[in-house]
Parts: sequence; structure tokens; C-alpha cells
Amino acid sequence: MNKTRREILGTAGVAIFAANLPTTALAQGAPVKIGMSMPQTGGLGAGGQAALLALRMWVDDVNAKGGLLGRKVELIAYDDQSNGANTPGIYTKLIDVDKVDLLIAPYATNVTAPIMPLVKERGLMLMGNFSFQVNAKVQHDMWFNNAPWNDARGWSEGFLDLGKMAGAKSIAIFAADAEFQQNLANGARDLIKKTGWNVVYDQNYPPNNTDFSSIIRAVRAARPEAVFVACYPNEAVAIMRSVNEIGLGSQVQIFGGGMVGLQFTPIMQSLGSLLNGVVNYNSYVPGMKFPGIDDFFKRYSVRAAAAKVDPLGFYLPPFNYATGQMLEQAVNATKTLDHKKLADYIRKTEFQTIVGPIGFDKSGERAKPRMVQAQFRNIQDNNVDQFKNPGKQVVLWPESDKQGDFVFPFDKARKAT
Repeated sequence: MNKTRREILGTAGVAIFAANLPTTALAQGAPVKIGMSMPQTGGLGAGGQAALLALRMWVDDVNAKGGLLGRKVELIAYDDQSNGANTPGIYTKLIDVDKVDLLIAPYATNVTAPIMPLVKERGLMLMGNFSFQVNAKVQHDMWFNNAPWNDARGWSEGFLDLGKMAGAKSIAIFAADAEFQQNLANGARDLIKKTGWNVVYDQNYPPNNTDFSSIIRAVRAARPEAVFVACYPNEAVAIMRSVNEIGLGSQVQIFGGGMVGLQFTPIMQSLGSLLNGVVNYNSYVPGMKFPGIDDFFKRYSVRAAAAKVDPLGFYLPPFNYATGQMLEQAVNATKTLDHKKLADYIRKTEFQTIVGPIGFDKSGERAKPRMVQAQFRNIQDNNVDQFKNPGKQVVLWPESDKQGDFVFPFDKARKAT
């Protein structure tokens, strides 16, 4: 008989999640403990909850096959509340008190960056989780990021290429004054300089800002032909509402680029038709083909409905499941939980996952990035089911994944039917 065990720890809101365990299939002995924090509340909580569900799916699947090294797998996950100040203490506890065998990073840059010096100092392998450039300065040789990007080029190159194709020559940039957003914006700024854009507006704003009316009015007054934004989810919602209320001007050909949150189902459903015309980065949209991805989403949707988390789970969940697949393949191949031996194997191996082949460069980032820029089209209000189908987010770049032609200028794309 399968059982699900959930222990509530002393810290409020912190939970240890154990997988469904078919005990007859697993050898006796201590479990293989995999530890992490995950934003389950706060601004990143919606994405973190969905990502955690996918990891729990992998734990169930690997335990059904006999676990790792003949031992059941147990996932220990603490809520970091989307706050990077919490993560060093959580990971110290995971290492020193919980005595975990393997570590997975939390979702996102701003909560992962504070733990990078800790894992390097301890000589521990860390599987990254959709963060950006957190290893650029630390240079830890046992870091491996599951994200489909590498450097800032993957976030902004396609957006800028599309803008140039539409005839845009001037650009406005605004970004939150926080590590992820600034890493992303600075990468875009470097590429903008190299590709001959005229920067007519460039502004940072405080993290978690909720009123963007003055920024949007300033952007409109500067009359850019492209607008690149680097923001987190709550900011993205506020920005889109201000853009709808104030407008950007008829000269804008392309808007979006690096807006985190527009990939999350609750936000897409909430914004509805306000999304039309936006061109933004993504990791997966319906119509992209990967082996096993359809079966994953079929199973995920059932679990997500029961857990009341992101019902589609396109953004983070498949990549978190892929992290489990990579750990499983590495442990099975090396027959060890030794971090150095696992890191040596992972560094030289291309893994087969539900998001396609994944291999790493010397910095632990994706050797062959697969980021896309997609345009929202014909989005209706209050209709979550529409996002399940191809055609609502149309991949424009890169050419290898292209699903349709770019509709511009931005005002025209907002009204296209």
C-alpha cells in the first residue's frame, strides 16, 4: 500500500515532503535525502509551488522504479518565502542538521545567489533551478543549472533581432534594481551597444514596485520604437495594467523581452487580453515537441488540480522534473552519491530529459541554450483553457522553433484577431 508522509517542522509554514513510497519495491535502509528550499509563499510562490509538485512527481516515479542505489528517495523542501535572506540558513540546516545527500537550488536568481558561496566553501554539488548568472563571479565547478538559457544573449538577442526586423532603431529599458533583473538588463544593455540602438530611456526602479504610471508616461514621452523590460511577477502584472491604461505610443514596434510572470497560468488568466501583442521570453509553449513532455503534462494536470497549483505548469515544472531525471541518470551511472564524482560525470554528459537533451558548459550553464521569444495572440479574458492550445503564444525566435510571423507594430498586434 502506498503512503504519503508529511511532517510539519518547528518553523511555521515549513514542510518536509516525502514521496508516495511503494515499500515492497525498495530496499531497507536510510533514504536518499534530497534537500532544497523553494518559494512557496511570497512573490515567487505560485511558480515555486508548481515546480515543487513536479519534483514530487519525479520522486514518486523514481521510487516506483526502486529508488536510487536501492534506497527510497525523500525530498526535504523548506519554504524560503521568496526571500534570499532566508536561504543561507535553510541550506545550512539541510547540510548540518538534516544531513541531506544531494542539493537542489530554489527557483530564481535572487534566492539562489546568497547560497552560492556556502556550497562552494563546503565543496557541495548544487543543481540550479532557473536562476541567471549566479555562478558568474563565484565560479563553483559543481553547479549545474536546469534553465534553458546561458548568458544574457539568450534573453535579449531574439527580442532585439525581432525589433530590428520591424525597423526599430530606438529603445527604452527599465528594470528592477535587484540581482536578477539587473543581470538581465545589463546583458541587454551590452548587446544594445554592440548592435547600434539609440537608447532614449534607461531607468531602474525599486524591487516590488506597484505603481508604474510615472515610468510608462516617461517611456511614452521618450518615443522609443522598442521597449525592453526586466521584472519579476508582481511587477509584470502592474506594468501590464499601466501599459493598458496609459499606452506606449503608436511608434512602438515591440514590447516585452524579459518579463518573469507572464509564463505563469494564474497571471496569464488574470491579465487576459492585456497580454495581446507582447513579445516575451519563454521556456516552453504548446506546440514545442520534446520526448515524453505530453505524458508529463497529462499527469501533471491531474496532480495540479488536486493540489490547486498552476493548472498548466508550462514554465517551471517540466524543467524541475528534468532535474530529477539528471540526478537519477548520474547516480545510476556512477553508483555513488559522492558530490565530486557526480559533478565530474554531469559535466561531461548530455542527459536525455522531457525537455530535450541537456548538457553543460564549464560554468555549469546550458551548453546548447533553447530559449524562445513568443508573442501573445488573440487572448480572451477569463479563459484558462485557451492557453493549452498552440497559437495563443506564437514562437517567433529562434528560427528552429518558429511557429508564425511577427505581428507589429505593438498597437496593431494588440488588436489582431
